[in-house]
Amino acid sequence: MPDLTGGAVKDWWIYKGAPQASAGERLDRLARLSPPWRQFDGRIDSDYRIPSLDDERYTADRRRGAGYIAEDHEIDLVNTALHLRRPLLVTGVPGVGKSTLAYSIAEDLGLGPVLRWPITSRATLRDGLYRYDALRRLEDANLNRLGSATARPAARRPRSHPGGSPTVAGIGKYLQLGPLGTAFLPSERPRVLLIDEIDKCDIDLPGDLLTVLDEGLFEIPELARLADHQRVVTVGTDDQGVGARITAGRVQCRAFPVVILTSNGEREFPPAFLRRCVRLTIGRPGEDKLRRIIAERIGAEATEVAGGPDGLISSFLKRRERGELGTDQLLNAVQLRLAGAWTAPEDIDQLVGATLHPLSGPDAT
Repeated sequence: MPDLTGGAVKDWWIYKGAPQASAGERLDRLARLSPPWRQFDGRIDSDYRIPSLDDERYTADRRRGAGYIAEDHEIDLVNTALHLRRPLLVTGVPGVGKSTLAYSIAEDLGLGPVLRWPITSRATLRDGLYRYDALRRLEDANLNRLGSATARPAARRPRSHPGGSPTVAGIGKYLQLGPLGTAFLPSERPRVLLIDEIDKCDIDLPGDLLTVLDEGLFEIPELARLADHQRVVTVGTDDQGVGARITAGRVQCRAFPVVILTSNGEREFPPAFLRRCVRLTIGRPGEDKLRRIIAERIGAEATEVAGGPDGLISSFLKRRERGELGTDQLLNAVQLRLAGAWTAPEDIDQLVGATLHPLSGPDAT
């Protein structure tokens, strides 16, 4: 069966680069082939429901994933990471589709919406795992005390157990799992986690991630301290309107998530971190792939608008020799042409100047 790259689909592939009807069968096969040293035993919460990509809220995610054109060597390395239950570190210049690959995997395998953690220089491991609003909890506790003090004694309800106090019983509403924490909730199917632009992070973050990525678990100390009085607490997740029950403050995955880390190649990572990752470099697309991207994203008729010796693809490739350009810039130029903007042959320079401005090099200002 041919794939979008024109090659033959390999028998060992789980991810095939395009949505297939057999996603469930492939995921079952992946589960059976789990390496003995990468098996996890988190207990699944039967009430936890992963949102479906069929939900209209995720239409943009599906469209983004379906528009990715995967090369055979990219599919090989994605499947290597899937089989080994290891993160995939994707490197390449901006605009080559590093982040889009995560959406393609989620769409191809039907793994629900992508959990995205955009990294900044101030990001910490805890930011990705969970957020605890201690200040709001303190304010609510003070308001409860004030209300109790002004109430008549007969209206007070005795506390027979510490777990019955409002501040302990209600701690779950002050806790919300982040994208990293949500990805490690135990489930039969893995989630796709996109850790975007990790090369922007503080020097300590890659090392801090190692324990979670190795062991597939983490602890929430605020809940672990209350385990004797309130063993199970329901908290919010990174999925809108979806809660999950946490037992004794501990989150242990069952199906290891599909972790995609993207990097623009702006820094080096520690050897211990790199050793745990499968590495993929996405190169700049050539003319043939640009035509296929335009056809997939906009339509087959758009390739005629963009083609030819003096067309937009040719202009894009020439300008890219002087500095980096993103594929989305070419798509913008093609879309403008289709909308009737700068359609005269003599207008091509104006259109190129407006949409294909180099991101680096001598002409980037």
